[in-house]
Amino acid sequence: MESSTRPAPKDTGLSPGTRSSMLGLMLIAPTVLVFCAVIVYPLISAIYLSLFSIYTPTMEGDWAGLSNYKVLIQSGEFWRSFGNNLVWTVGTLTLQIVFGILVALVLHQNLWFRSLARSLVLFPYFLSTVVAVLVWRWLFNDLYGVLNHFLMWTRIIDMPIDWLGTMPNAMISMILVGAWKYFPFVVIAVLARLQTIPDELYEAATIDGAGPVARFRDITLPQLREVLVVIILLRTIWDFKEFDLIYLLTGGGPVISTQTLPLMVYKEAFALNQMGSASAVAVMMMLFMLVFMFFYLRKAED
Repeated sequence: MESSTRPAPKDTGLSPGTRSSMLGLMLIAPTVLVFCAVIVYPLISAIYLSLFSIYTPTMEGDWAGLSNYKVLIQSGEFWRSFGNNLVWTVGTLTLQIVFGILVALVLHQNLWFRSLARSLVLFPYFLSTVVAVLVWRWLFNDLYGVLNHFLMWTRIIDMPIDWLGTMPNAMISMILVGAWKYFPFVVIAVLARLQTIPDELYEAATIDGAGPVARFRDITLPQLREVLVVIILLRTIWDFKEFDLIYLLTGGGPVISTQTLPLMVYKEAFALNQMGSASAVAVMMMLFMLVFMFFYLRKAED
């Protein structure tokens, strides 16, 4: 029986370490290509377009340099939209945190319907934004809305209120809907952290005579601090760039009273056909959001 011999591998002239490095590069190459296609290229394109005065339908225009940014800085509409952005972000984030913590504390208790409640509380977060806004617009309708009907039936108001067509009702309504839609994210994160807090800490505090408020202040809040910082940073970034909910609910109205920077980008690009100016607004938004990203990345490294 003839003995079979395995052919010797070809000598490529590369060391094992070099071959391993090349293999690693080949494996991450698809990810790098996707990253460049969906993040790097759009970012560079936005910065490039912001330096031109471009007509959107033809995507042709002339060099403008920094004039788009100069016009924005001197524009009252830009600063009004930025102010609306801050009001929206701070308002909805505050309600998300408050209601998220309260609901998480309730769902952490030993309730007989806890499993069902934990499932139902996620409903607003998983519900389509379009469907949620349609339901809320029907509730807020000044002629046949359920909210006005209920308030008039209980004699709280005498006449229907225009919830989405006047200020400050429009901004308040928008913040309430945003908080309702996104507070389940806070509930999930806080509830997960609550389940990791040792029961021995609460037992020791109870023996020392600490009441519910003292236990929450001295044990629960310090234990939640780390996760709350991450939640606030993430939700701030996401809420700051929110578009669809605001656009579908108020469209930025009345006039521009609830117009935020994402809506201004859409308006400049597709209503006024000024792609260069819209890109400049988007770049300014990115600069604002980089501040939050900086803190988030620093927190992630800790």
